This record gives sequence, C-alpha cells and structure tokens, in this order.
Amino acid sequence: MRLTFRGHDDRYAIEQSLLAFFPDERPVYEGEKGDSHAEVTLREGKTYATGVTELTYGGKTARGEARVRITGVSDEYERERLRQRALKLSFFRAARDVTGVTPSWGALTGIRPAKLVRSMLEEGMTPGQADRVLRDTYCVSPARRRLALESAEAGLRAKRELRPEEISLYVGIPFCPTRCAYCSFVSASVEKSFSLMEPYLAALAEEITAAGRMVKEAGLRIKSFYMGGGTPTTLSARQMDALLTHLNRSFDLSDCVEYCIEAGRPDTIDREKLQVLLDHGADRISVNPQSLEPQVLAAIGRKHSPEDIEQAMALATSMGFPHVNMDLIAGLPADTPEGFRRTLDRCLTFGADNITVHTLSLKKGSRILLEGLPIPTAEDVAAMLDYADPALRARGFAPYYLYRQKYMSGSFENVGWCISGAEGLYNIYIMEELHSILSLGAGGSTKMVDAGRNRIERVFHPKFPLEYIQRPEKFTENLEAFRRFHENMAR
Repeated sequence: MRLTFRGHDDRYAIEQSLLAFFPDERPVYEGEKGDSHAEVTLREGKTYATGVTELTYGGKTARGEARVRITGVSDEYERERLRQRALKLSFFRAARDVTGVTPSWGALTGIRPAKLVRSMLEEGMTPGQADRVLRDTYCVSPARRRLALESAEAGLRAKRELRPEEISLYVGIPFCPTRCAYCSFVSASVEKSFSLMEPYLAALAEEITAAGRMVKEAGLRIKSFYMGGGTPTTLSARQMDALLTHLNRSFDLSDCVEYCIEAGRPDTIDREKLQVLLDHGADRISVNPQSLEPQVLAAIGRKHSPEDIEQAMALATSMGFPHVNMDLIAGLPADTPEGFRRTLDRCLTFGADNITVHTLSLKKGSRILLEGLPIPTAEDVAAMLDYADPALRARGFAPYYLYRQKYMSGSFENVGWCISGAEGLYNIYIMEELHSILSLGAGGSTKMVDAGRNRIERVFHPKFPLEYIQRPEKFTENLEAFRRFHENMAR
C-alpha cells in the first residue's frame, strides 16, 4: 500500500496499523498510488492534535479522523505519544470502514498494551474505568481487554517490590543445536560454529568481570538474573559450570530473587547439565517444545521427538526445580487448531507452573519466509488462542505478562501464564520497562530505565559472536554508558 504522510513522518505507528488490517500489504513510499493507498495527515493547533486518514482499498474509499487534547502538555515525549494516538486512531477508523473488520486489539498497535493500562491505573483510574477506555477509545475486544488488565495488575504488584538501585542482569548464549524455521534471532547453529564457542565464552568472561565491577562501584543491586539465547544448554556441563562459577563470583547475588536459565531445546538437556544449574542457584528453567505434534517439529527443523520433550520435563520436575516454564507457538507450519489443542492439553499434564503461549511472528530472515513455508490462517490461529485462554484458566493459570510483535499472525499477542505465585519477574520487568536490564553477550540490548523521569535509553552489542569476540571495546563503551545513566539518575 502506498503511504503518503503530511505534517509528520511517523512511519512505525502507521505501518503497525496497516499490518493489523492488511497483513498481506507492505508499506510503499514511492511510485504511483495504485489500487491501495492512504494519505495520513497530522494537524497540530494550540488545543488539539488532529489525525486525518484518507484510505482507498479494494475499490472502496473511507475517511477517518481523530483528535486528542494537547493543551497544557509540556513534556515532549507525552506530546509525541498523543500525536501518535491521533494518527493511529484516524487510520484505524478509515480502515475499519473500508474493511468492515475490527481487529482483536482494535486501534492498539504498540508492543506493550499492558504498560498502557498500568499507566492508567497509576494515574488513578479504576480497573473498570481503564476497561472502558480500552473499549470505547481503542475498540479492544473483551478477551484482550481482560488480558491487558490482568497483566497490568501483575506489573503493578512487581513494581511495588522494586527499589531504585535494583536492576536485572541478562547473559546471552547465541548458539543452538540447529536453527528453527521461525527463528531470526542472532544465533548460530553449533554444527556451523562450534569453533567459536570457547573464544566466545572467554570474551564473555571478560565482560562479566568488568560488568560485575561496574555494578558494584555504581551501588546497584541485581534483582533478577536471566540467561537466554539461542539455547544456553547447548553448552557442555563443563562450560556451563565454568561460566556460572565466574558469574556468581563476579556479582553479588545476595538480593537476587530469581535465577532463570533457558534450557530450551530438549535435545540439549541431560541430568548432568541440570545438576550444574541447580548447584549454581538456578530456581527457574524453561523447556521450549513449541509443539508436541511430530509433523510440526519436523516442519520447523527440530530433530527431537515429542517423547524427548516429555522425558526432559519428567527429568526437570523430578530434580526439584521450583519453577519450570514451557513455551508454545500458535501458528507454526503444519499445525492445526486440533494439533495445537493436543499439544496444550499434554503440556498441562507435565507439571510446569508457567506456560507461555506465543503467536507466530513472521520475521525477516526466518526460513518460513525465505522458503515460503505454508502456515495456518489467521482464523486458525485465533481458534488456537481462543482454546488456550479458557483451558489455562481452568487449570489455575492466569496471565501475568503480555507483549506483541511486528508481523504476527492475525495481529494477536504473546502471553505468559502461570499459577499464583509463580510469576517470572524478569519477564515482567523487561516487558513493562520497570527498571534497567544490563545485557551481556553477543546480540544483547541493554535497556536503561529512569522510571521517575520517564526516560529510556538503549545500547546494543555486536550482533554476531565473531564480531563480539573481535570488538571488546564495544562492551566497555556500553558498560560506561550504563554507569553514566545511573549516576545521572541518582542525582
């Protein structure tokens, strides 16, 4: 669809709105308008910012208009948020009139709908009032409003327990046994990059040493620790033991309330590795089958069987990990609503106290897109998610964190579900942007959060393991930026 902007250049907000209504369209900014095009205009006066969208699609044309009050708003970040709201609402209204469709998330396009609701609650709204805003202003469906409200309330509970000096720590292991068809993460299969693992771990150890020193000198405390990837349990037991020994010596973890390791792929899990994790203090692991349907596992490039997953879960629960998570993806190639239901029903018998239900996100660079693998329709994905919600609630699970991504099937969401008291705090902290996340390792993104000033900054690590190994000066720069941010925050 050809997009023309007047009075603004807010591509991200409009592109997200476009994908919600027209998932097969891609934004174009040059050339002839053709059969589908939209002109999106922002007019800003002393009192209101007004968005106007003229949209043509499928032989139909519609006009959408929305305005928001900006008088008295001096904070530029807040003014920009209000401008975006006017633009997105205008596009939503025009697209709804043209298509006759209202997406489940209505006019909301951001990746953190629960954060929006949490802000409403913190400003003094009751849950009922926040629900009405989601319904009347954004046209969000009842089921999604409920997810957003419950996740927002979990975020509020987590925020009350935080102190200003607390941060979370992330360590990335960008290696996997093989690359899954849906994956675009910066991870390398061990088959192709085994020679990089030891040099990578040596470089990571240097960064851990420097980061531990910086955190101590800055007077910061680690609230939660998360090791992800890739697949951290791609490491051998010896490598994992050395890495976690060094990490535990480099950081004071006496205030750390959550120590989570992604065990991930069942074909990387054995008793020796899990014992190493327990010995070093891990109280939470994640086993990520994505599906228990054999044809789906084959389609996404997994070399393990459903029985391997069941055995890995039996081993993990028998060894006494306090919390075990399982990840599932709705919308994978070769899956069906019936197959997804079978997967979820079986997972509910394995003893996990956390189950994360993702929606497939069609990511650039993934094999699904590169090879054009067939995937379930948006209607089938909706059926999968519509089954998951009541099935999980019936077994005592409730949503506690929520986020959305670009190019998601059906423009749906990812939801973390848990039984009461088993919330994964790191997931809440990072998705609700409650405090800073110090990220170490290749592909990492450090997020610095000053909640009092409503300010967020990011610094990025080199994406690939070899680049990370060759550029140690980059992590030195990032650690110094983290230090400066928190020194300024304390003033």
